[in-house]
Amino acid sequence: MNKKIILLTGASAGIGKATAELLMKKGTVVYGASRRAYAPQNDTTSGGEIIYVSMDVNNESEIKSIVERIIFERGRLDAVVSNAGNGIAGSVEDSSSDEVKYQFETNFFGAVKTIQACIPVFRAQGYGKIIAVSSVAGIVPIPFQAFYSAGKSALLIFMQALALELQPFYIQCCSILPGDTKTGFTAARKYTIASQSPHSVYGKKMKSSVGKMEKDEQNGMSPYVIANAILRQIEKKKMNTFVVPGFGYQLIVWLFNRLPVKLRLWVVGLLY
Repeated sequence: MNKKIILLTGASAGIGKATAELLMKKGTVVYGASRRAYAPQNDTTSGGEIIYVSMDVNNESEIKSIVERIIFERGRLDAVVSNAGNGIAGSVEDSSSDEVKYQFETNFFGAVKTIQACIPVFRAQGYGKIIAVSSVAGIVPIPFQAFYSAGKSALLIFMQALALELQPFYIQCCSILPGDTKTGFTAARKYTIASQSPHSVYGKKMKSSVGKMEKDEQNGMSPYVIANAILRQIEKKKMNTFVVPGFGYQLIVWLFNRLPVKLRLWVVGLLY
């Protein structure tokens, strides 16, 4: 059986690293993209490999070059997993235009650029799978991380619209929506400059809210739970439109979509 060939972004840490390792153990050839390249890995039992490649998802020429390299070396691309992301915290009022752009650049536009580079390949093949890692925060708005929530929500809707466009070409699309997950993402989270000022009227509430989330993250799911959800979709003949890993988060999303908006926001306000 031919090994699956997959391009995975954000492969150096967290969910991306866990996904790359799991796919490799299943006999997949993973081109693991991140801003820095690392030594390749291989699994002697399955024959799977991780080939780390240096690729910035905000650089269209780098993305194009990596996709072309994969086709040159392997002759095809079976799936792309758009996972690269970052986080920035602070109130809306305390966020500058540049900081807002920073948040959207990787989480939304980086995913779009990566996916756009793969679509022509998938069309020419007559098949392909596109998986994007969104977030439960794309459905449940998180205060003081409004732009993270907005970017993940935009990615979720983008993927659904894309699925409609690509259906005639037998290209499938799926969004993965993790809840709180224990990774290095927590420590890497940035804060807007104004939010760190002692003069910010949101400072105390923002620190309390983000602190609660960070505690939840560090007590959250293993990244391998998310990696397994991604693996299952890659192995399925027909992918789901979106997947929420973990029964607890599935229940949260189900309830949230059925509550009146005022009640939804009241509940979130109690949590954060």
